[in-house]
Amino acid sequence: MAHSTYVRYRGIVDKHLKPALGHRKLKDVTRAEVRKLYAAKGETLSPRSVDYIHVTLQTALSRAVRDDLIPRNVAEGERPRSSRDRRSDDVKALSPVQVRALLDAARGMRNEALYVVALHTGLRQGELLGLKWSDVGAGNVSVRRALKVTGRGLDFGPTKNKASRRSIPLNRTAAGALKAHRARQNEERIAARTWRDTDLVFPNRVGKPADHNNLYYREYKPLLKRAGLDREGFTFHALRHTFATALFARGEHPKRVQSLLGHSSITQTMDTYSHLIDDIGGDAVDGLDEAFGPS
Repeated sequence: MAHSTYVRYRGIVDKHLKPALGHRKLKDVTRAEVRKLYAAKGETLSPRSVDYIHVTLQTALSRAVRDDLIPRNVAEGERPRSSRDRRSDDVKALSPVQVRALLDAARGMRNEALYVVALHTGLRQGELLGLKWSDVGAGNVSVRRALKVTGRGLDFGPTKNKASRRSIPLNRTAAGALKAHRARQNEERIAARTWRDTDLVFPNRVGKPADHNNLYYREYKPLLKRAGLDREGFTFHALRHTFATALFARGEHPKRVQSLLGHSSITQTMDTYSHLIDDIGGDAVDGLDEAFGPS
């Protein structure tokens, strides 16, 4: 289990499960209590957050059943409103006007290219920070690793899943941004008193891996403010959603979008972006009249 996943599960247990169910013996917890917990959390938390609570509880009880600690898993079958049912506006994506505002605000920044590449490739934050120049080809970028937060600090690890190891084409905008970024980085390396040559595309100011939190709070959040987008609720992940949304707007096939995003299954892509593809093939049956002709 990734360290960040462990930290998330531990936080869910301490903040949500222990206060609600910690006073109960496992064998005495009922389905009604589980439903009550989900309903209460649904009033203040997002559907995705309630999903995390459900997954954590169900996994823990499943292992307790396997170890003969309890006779049944009362969370099984009690799934709350899931991420597949969340409203389309829960998936935040920037509009074309907002993208231009963000990139205008990023112009001239040390990591300007990071935001350009994020919007034009859909790479996750950890994939961007784990990207090396050896991964950048003439017309594509290969995702081979991700920078992760571990119990020992920052470290490189495998991508989120097998499908996340992928090759993504670079359009002219992304390729041009990376070319300019490399020239600027070479100047930075020469001027630096100390520089650790890690071959990273987006390192910190001395060449070492960049800290996720520093990037997010010291650079990305102020960038949103300069762009006038600080009240829109755009996380860094919104850049990835913006990439996917733009692909669907151009009529790209969901299977191709899945491949570019590195989703483990087409189901994940369809669940996340179902509101964007509801109209795909909407007149398919009517079209059979013309295809088959009169009977």
